Amino acid sequence: MNETIQEFIKYLTQTKNYSVHTAVAYENDIHDFIKFYQNFNGVDVFINDMGRADTICFRAWLADRQKRNLSNKSTARALSSLRGFYKFLAKQYGVKNDAISLISSPKVPRKLSKAIEVSDVEHMKDAIKEIDAMEPWVAARDWALVLLIFGCGLRISEALALKNIDVYGRPDSLRIMGKGSKERIVPVLPAVLEAIDKYMKIRPFGNSPDDLLFRSVRGLPMSARMAEKVVEKLRHYLQLPDYVTPHALRHTFATALLAGGADLRSLQELLGHSSLSTTQLYTKVNMKEIMDIYEHAHPRAHDKTDDE
Repeated sequence: MNETIQEFIKYLTQTKNYSVHTAVAYENDIHDFIKFYQNFNGVDVFINDMGRADTICFRAWLADRQKRNLSNKSTARALSSLRGFYKFLAKQYGVKNDAISLISSPKVPRKLSKAIEVSDVEHMKDAIKEIDAMEPWVAARDWALVLLIFGCGLRISEALALKNIDVYGRPDSLRIMGKGSKERIVPVLPAVLEAIDKYMKIRPFGNSPDDLLFRSVRGLPMSARMAEKVVEKLRHYLQLPDYVTPHALRHTFATALLAGGADLRSLQELLGHSSLSTTQLYTKVNMKEIMDIYEHAHPRAHDKTDDE
């Protein structure tokens, strides 16, 4: 069974272009079910056994996860991983299971992180200078990264995937490869380019065109965890709320655009959301601003007809 799972993971990363992080999550979820299924049946599980799992087994697995205090969000993802594995088994091995389609995912409330006060973002620049006073190039790197996420609405993974060649010549826009290998064009503010320029001029390594833009203090590509720690240090230094994270910087970009009158379709493109419903979550945060824009700009806002 392990070989089959590894074949599936290879399919996810090489054919479906899933990130390594996502593939590892899928692998862990599938192993979790296999382990439960073996205990549930009292015997080792082989490929053909996967087709015999019934609704009682699947629901028992979900109940077991609940007993282990695993969140609904985690369990919903695990069920999605397992469904993907079953599709792979059906396609590659002819092992079908109709029972899993009868299992409903646990409800997960869709939440957005809170927006960061713009003044707090401005204070981050001075805080970075203090925190990284001994390493000016690190301070320049951290501010360029924060400003890039905040000013362009990028995910951490998208910002860290940029290469030097992507920002040569101070381009007006960046070509971003997002989730699911979906490409989009994102405009870049001059302030962001200035911060990146300063960082590139004083960093001690990683200057080849094809090198990744953001580097660690050892000269290696900067990891997502390193980027998260940059914001964590700022949060503690400035005594900001726990919701101040890299994703909150991206969220602040989105809410600021909505407040300025951006339409949902444009915002969807800029954020790289595959579904408009994901983008629509932002309207809950800025409904007042959206209604004000509607009242002042929409041609039918004041059209009082009686043909309802």
